[in-house]
Amino acid sequence: MYDFEFYNPTRLLFGRSSLEQLDTLVPNDARVLLLYGGQSAKRNGTLAQVSQVLGKRICAEFGGISPNPNYHQLLQAVEQIRQQKLDFILAIGGGSIIDAGKFIAAAAPYQGEPWEILETDGRHIDQALPLGTVLTLPATGSEMNNCAVISNSALGLKRSFRHPSVFPRFSVLAPQLSFSLPQPQIANGVVDAFVHVTEQYLTYPVDAKVQDRFAEGLLLTLIEEGPKALAEPENYQVRANIMFSATMALNGLIGTGVPQDWSTHKLGHELTVRHGLDHAVTLAILLPTMLRLRKAAKHAKLLQYAERVWQLSDGSEEQRIDAAIELTRQFFESMGLKTHLSDYGIGHEAIAPLLENLERQGLTQLGEDGRVDLELSRQVFQASL
Repeated sequence: MYDFEFYNPTRLLFGRSSLEQLDTLVPNDARVLLLYGGQSAKRNGTLAQVSQVLGKRICAEFGGISPNPNYHQLLQAVEQIRQQKLDFILAIGGGSIIDAGKFIAAAAPYQGEPWEILETDGRHIDQALPLGTVLTLPATGSEMNNCAVISNSALGLKRSFRHPSVFPRFSVLAPQLSFSLPQPQIANGVVDAFVHVTEQYLTYPVDAKVQDRFAEGLLLTLIEEGPKALAEPENYQVRANIMFSATMALNGLIGTGVPQDWSTHKLGHELTVRHGLDHAVTLAILLPTMLRLRKAAKHAKLLQYAERVWQLSDGSEEQRIDAAIELTRQFFESMGLKTHLSDYGIGHEAIAPLLENLERQGLTQLGEDGRVDLELSRQVFQASL
């Protein structure tokens, strides 16, 4: 196991009554921006519940945040905060809304051009407005980490940043708020969380037994509970286990002291920016291919994955690894996600522009060992058709 430092200041409030505790979490004199996505927050009553709990606090709203939050749209929220002198952000939704909240929180007091935040991975951030979250879509773990991913459609880029000041002060996790989600969003959330775990787990061994067992437990839970969430939309216990799994998948804990990959995510971002595919869809397409093409580098952990997660003990090591990768693909498909680019009308002609964008951003040495170069990226895209 590598040396590490682990820090996570986010306070989690989990359960049926957790939303009621907002009144004790948001300062009485706060001037709050309520940040949300489409109309679902209004239709399902979540926004009304939040407003009721906040009572007489001064609140403004900014809605319509897109599933891949766009930089130029978020600048409008920054301007609203400055004009109305708002000083607290409450993000109501899933990872996209929370990521948007993190960027807005950092950009509102930022003295320079806000795009610098994304160009420099947040290194020049001095401060950020306080941020709280009410999670309605379990998927990204953004409710308990200091990372955000923002798109710039004008430039055709998707950039991330991180900074300790954008950790949410608190996150309210009330599983019943996810009951009304459409099935594709449920499926996307489960797959997103699953791949977050594999990006930190399927690398190479460093004798990190605690992290490995924790990661395997999360994967087993998602495999077990994911299909149930589709079949039983209002099963509270199922949603509770999925929600907590998604949070634990990317709050920093299982990634401490171990190598991490993230090449599947980086390639997936290009598919989202250029072709508009849902983030989880890109992961379902690319991960099985990435694992198959990197079997040699990931052999030991893939074999462990086959044995501990998929309970595969028969056959040669190669056969068990191949079977585990195929079972991974089948799991994604059982959640309703298609796993080939051609399923979404994307063909050979799309590969060259994807590679050009990777090269333009310097994303030419990806993976836990830096060996996912442009040629290997080309092979992944090609084999994913």
